[in-house]
Amino acid sequence: MVSLEIPPGSGEHPRRTWNRLLRPQFVEHAVLVTDYVLIVLASLACSVGYHWITTGDIINEKAFFSIGIIVAANFTAIMASRRNYRLKNLTLLARQARDTIIIWCGVYGTLTVVAFTLKISDEFSRGAATLFFSGGLAALLSWRFLVANSISHALANGSFARKKIIIISERGLNASSRPFGELRRYGYHPVKTCEVTQEEISAPGISGSLRSKLADVIQAAKSERIEDIYLLLGWQHRRTIDGILNTLAVLPISVHLIPDESAARFLSHPISNVGSTWTTELQRPPMTRLELAAKRVFDLTLATAALITLLPLMLVTALLIKLDSRGPVLFLQKRNGFNGHAFNIFKFRTMHVLEDGPVVQQAKRNDPRITRLGRWLRRSSIDELPQLFNVILDDMSLVGPRPHAASHNSEYEKLIANYAFRHHVKPGLTGWAQVNGLRGETSHIEQMERRVEHDLWYINNWSPWLDLKIVLQTIVTTLRQTAAY
Repeated sequence: MVSLEIPPGSGEHPRRTWNRLLRPQFVEHAVLVTDYVLIVLASLACSVGYHWITTGDIINEKAFFSIGIIVAANFTAIMASRRNYRLKNLTLLARQARDTIIIWCGVYGTLTVVAFTLKISDEFSRGAATLFFSGGLAALLSWRFLVANSISHALANGSFARKKIIIISERGLNASSRPFGELRRYGYHPVKTCEVTQEEISAPGISGSLRSKLADVIQAAKSERIEDIYLLLGWQHRRTIDGILNTLAVLPISVHLIPDESAARFLSHPISNVGSTWTTELQRPPMTRLELAAKRVFDLTLATAALITLLPLMLVTALLIKLDSRGPVLFLQKRNGFNGHAFNIFKFRTMHVLEDGPVVQQAKRNDPRITRLGRWLRRSSIDELPQLFNVILDDMSLVGPRPHAASHNSEYEKLIANYAFRHHVKPGLTGWAQVNGLRGETSHIEQMERRVEHDLWYINNWSPWLDLKIVLQTIVTTLRQTAAY
C-alpha cells in the first residue's frame, strides 16, 4: 500500500492534515455538502445569468436562491436515503447517473406541480427555471463523473488516510480473506495482527496463551492509539468470540466482527428490518407494481414506435414469404411466459414445417427444414419482429429471458437448477444473454446453463436503464450475429 507519510522537515504538517481529511467518512460528507452548495449556486447562477442576458437586469435572485435551497434539501435527503453517499456507491458511475437523473426530475417535477397548484409559478421566469433544470442536472452529472473517477483512482493507489486498526484472526484466514483486503484498500492499516490457533479456539475457556495475546493487543491499542479492532473468526466459534469481547471490554474503542465465508455470501444480498430483527433477501420477488408499470410503459412506447417504423419492412417480408414457399406467413408456437403462463408466440415462418408439440427439434446449421428466405430472416432476426404484437398484447416484454418452446422448458427444468426462476418475469424479445452472444442452437447443456446464468443476473439486477441499454445493444449487434440459423 502506498504510504502518505513524508520525511520530517519537508512540509509534514500539510500532508498530515490532508491525511486526516482523506477518510471515507469525510469524503462522503464532503460530497453531500458539495451537492447541496452546487444546487443552490446553480439556481442562483441560472436566474442571474438568464435575466442579465434577456433584460440586462437582475431580478428575483432571492426567490431562486430560496428555490435552490428547497431543491437541494430534497435532492440530498433522497440521495442519502438511497445510500448514494456511501463511498462504495460513489464509485458506481452508472448507479450515480441513474439515481441523479431520476431524483432530480422527480424533485423538480414535484415542486413544479406544487408551484402551479399554489399559483406561485407566475413569480418565476420559465426560461430561468428551464435553465436551472438543465444546468443543475448537467452540473450534478459532471460532478458525479469527477467524484467516481477520483475515488476510484484514490482506492487504486491506496491514497486514503491510514486508520490504525488491530486484526484478531483465526490462523490462516487473514491472508486469504477478501474483507481483509478491502480494509487495506479503504485506508485501514493493521498495526498488529493477532492469530488465534485451533487449540485456543477449542479450549473450554480463554486459554493462557490467548489471554497473553489479548494482553499484548490491549497494550498495543493503548500505545498506538488504535481506532478499531476487527475480529476475523468463524461465526460458529461463539464461545471464543464472547471471551475475546469480554477481555477487550477494558478498551474504549469499537470491536467489529467480519462475516466469515459461510455467511458473507448471504449478507451480500439486500438487508431489511422486521421489527427489532433483520433479514437478508436471498431471492428477489417479482417486480413491484411501480416497477411493473414503468416497464409496461417502456414496452408499449417502444413497441408501438417500432411497429410503425418497421411496418413497411414487415409487409415486404410477408410478401416474400408467400412468394418463396407454400404455407402461412406467420408461425405460432406455444411458449411459457410469466409464472409459466402459456401463450402463442408470433414469428415469421422460416421453415417448411410448423412444429409445435411435445417434441420440437432445434434448428441446426444447414437445416433442410429452413427455407431459402428463412435463412436470411433468421440470421438478421427479422423473423422475430412479429413478437412486437406479443409485447403489445402483454404476453412478452421488450427485454427479458427469451421464451423457449414448451417441450424444451420441460427438459431443461429437470437438468438445470434455478431454470424455472426465469419465469419470475415476462419473457423478452431480446435479453441480456442475447446481447452477450448467447443465442442460436444450444447443442450442449453448458450453453443453456450460461444462458440461464445471464437471465438470472438480469432478473436480480433489473432497472429501466438496463432495459434501455439492452435494447440499444440489440440494435447495434443483431445484424452482426452469426450464431442463429
